[in-house]
Order: sequence, then C-alpha cells, then structure tokens
Amino acid sequence: QVQLVESGGGLVQAGGSLRLSCAASGIFFSLHTTGWYRQALGKQRELVAEIPPGGSAKYADSVKGRFTISRDNAKRTVFLQMNSLKPEDTAVYYCNVALTGSSSNYWGQGTQVTVSS
Repeated sequence: QVQLVESGGGLVQAGGSLRLSCAASGIFFSLHTTGWYRQALGKQRELVAEIPPGGSAKYADSVKGRFTISRDNAKRTVFLQMNSLKPEDTAVYYCNVALTGSSSNYWGQGTQVTVSS
C-alpha cells in the first residue's frame, strides 16, 4: 500500500521560508517522478514543481527562483524549500508520485501553507 505523508506546512509572514517534506512508503521511490502541487481556495490544483528520477527539476513560473525541489531516494523523501514567500503562495500543498510508464498517480493528504502580509 502506497502512502505519502507530508509535513512542514504552517503560517509564515511574507518574505519568510518554509520547508515541506513528503515521506513515501510502499513504493520503489527512486524510479518515479515526484512533485508538489498546490490548491488555493476556489482555484484548481496546479503543479508547483516536479523532479524526475535522474532528471532536471521543472517549476511553475510563479515560483522560479524562490522554490527548490529536491529528493533523497535513500530516505524515499521529496522536499520543497520555499523562500521569499508571498501571500499568493497560500494554499494546500500536495505531494505527488507519478509512476513511470503508467498513468497512475499517488497523492498525499495535503499540508496547509498560509502566508500573511
């Protein structure tokens, strides 16, 4: 059974930083693309950043230069370092694993990030 457990969300002032973590279990983590999505109130879920196995990370234009995604395959964990946070970054952030060679996706339960102005 695949499980993704996020942590690290919270309330921060604009300009501050947070680091999200997502620990995976029940999956051969190193073979698959991992990513972070977010969904703000009343909006659709959107890709924030993703990192394929052995490949280059991809970022949404809105977070380029501020957010950094990384992964530790040995610990089966993906991270999202978020710097220079803005109120518009406020959302529920979800961890995602997209299985290589398949249309299957797994999601975490989400963690709330709130940035106050």
